[in-house]
Amino acid sequence: MKTENKIKIISLGGQGESGKNMYLAEVDEDIYILDAGLMYPEVGMYGIDVVIPDISYLLDNKHRIQGIFLTHGHEDHIGALPYILNQLKVPVYGTKLTVELAKANLREHEFKEEVHFEIIDSSSTLQFPAAEVSFFKTNHSIPDSVGICIDTPQGAIVYTGDFKFDQAASGLYQPEIGKMASIGEKGVAALLSVSSGAEKPGYTPSEAIAAKGMTDVFYNAKKRIIVACFASHINRIQHVFNAASENGKKVAVVGKSLQRVYEIALSNGYLDVPEDIIIPISEIGNYPDNQVVVLVTGSQGEPIEALQKMAKKSHKQINIQEGDTVLIAAPPIKGGEINLYKTMDMVYRAGAEVVSGRKVVNVPGHGSQEELKMMLNLMKPRFLLPVHGEYRMLKAHAKLAGEWGLSKERILIPDKGEVAEIQGESISTTGKVPAGNVLIDGSGVGDVGNIVLRDRRLLSQDGILIVVISLNKARKAITAGPEIISRGFVYVRESEKLMEEATHLVRGIVQKKDTFEWASLKQEIREGLNQYLYEKTKRRPMILPIIMEG
Repeated sequence: MKTENKIKIISLGGQGESGKNMYLAEVDEDIYILDAGLMYPEVGMYGIDVVIPDISYLLDNKHRIQGIFLTHGHEDHIGALPYILNQLKVPVYGTKLTVELAKANLREHEFKEEVHFEIIDSSSTLQFPAAEVSFFKTNHSIPDSVGICIDTPQGAIVYTGDFKFDQAASGLYQPEIGKMASIGEKGVAALLSVSSGAEKPGYTPSEAIAAKGMTDVFYNAKKRIIVACFASHINRIQHVFNAASENGKKVAVVGKSLQRVYEIALSNGYLDVPEDIIIPISEIGNYPDNQVVVLVTGSQGEPIEALQKMAKKSHKQINIQEGDTVLIAAPPIKGGEINLYKTMDMVYRAGAEVVSGRKVVNVPGHGSQEELKMMLNLMKPRFLLPVHGEYRMLKAHAKLAGEWGLSKERILIPDKGEVAEIQGESISTTGKVPAGNVLIDGSGVGDVGNIVLRDRRLLSQDGILIVVISLNKARKAITAGPEIISRGFVYVRESEKLMEEATHLVRGIVQKKDTFEWASLKQEIREGLNQYLYEKTKRRPMILPIIMEG
């Protein structure tokens, strides 16, 4: 192995945003991909299902890629795999549960290609041309979570993955603190540490507190209990089964993604569920209401949509009824706070009692400030790159590291696509690679861009006006129309005068033309109508002229 390596670190996602985590560690000519996550659409991404990273740089350098290394099985870390593996034929490394969830994700997308998965555990060591890759257990809300250590002669590049330090963590969730300290003693060149909890002082509350809160809710509920949670939040799902068992209740599991995760986790020993506790949803009528618990999630493992259907009595399997207790054991996704509160209102209107974050039934899966400091103490990094979080979280993490003792020159927050290069005792950005959002709408990957989103935004704001007119080029005359069709702009029956004047305006524009050149005629119709309609309504609908020859 060489005594001096060229080390570069690049984020293709996860910087300045929640989700879409994907980081690259380059050692000499080797590229190691750390996670491959998706992000749910932000406000303004009309009709978009999910967002994944732009992998143009990887496609240009596919011969250098050593593999994709996964930290855990949450969608924001593995959800982009079906789209990426369509284009990159590279091996995927992950723990047993993570790999099983990734395979299930590929099956869900009807993925046909062969993928080489390699199951690792925290004792695995992988040898590559330029580096050695090893792993260490971390504590998160899903079992089999690991951090990744890429060992180089300049020191290790360590990516923590999602973590916290829960002193009450049971066997499946216990972190390998001793191993982390050992990695730190050997020397860590760069620490890529998750920043989601960097604004929260103290420690993240223990899962034991959440478990007790849930048991209390189950004990006090008079009728049915409906628990809404993320499908992949296995620790929370275990709490539900424990609380139901302690209170003599039965549990029905509802939702395709939840059922899939439940079966994978159960069959591989990551859930402990008494046999007689599970019942089919079709049999809940056979039990008294105070013995029934329904565990539910919706499409893509996100529970709020399912709750809305249940509150509106339009869910296929179960609806909320008077006296139910609805326990929302999931934080809202980014930008989803308004939707959460709207959903809670709907549930209350349906006659149920809502229990959410205000009572301790849900604790974050990410470490707060004291835990981030503990990771710094264990790893003792030469350089820190805060990752995984919105920009204010990255800045809070950087400030925390400064208070801990790292100088400003040793802390770097690169933007997505910026290349951070380590050269001896300095770190700096030395270039930029393509990095952005690839939008998934239905089966289309990347065919919706900023122009399409702009059009969708315009349509949502002021609607569309379609102008249909038939012209005879030879006679330079109108043969039919103009007919104006309004959708989402004005209600035509109540705006007859406006439509008549707009029609008259279009006719005037056409009749003034000496020659009928389609492109310029369409442009004049757009400009003329746009000005007129804005003067009359202070709105700018999308104007779509359709000219036919006849």
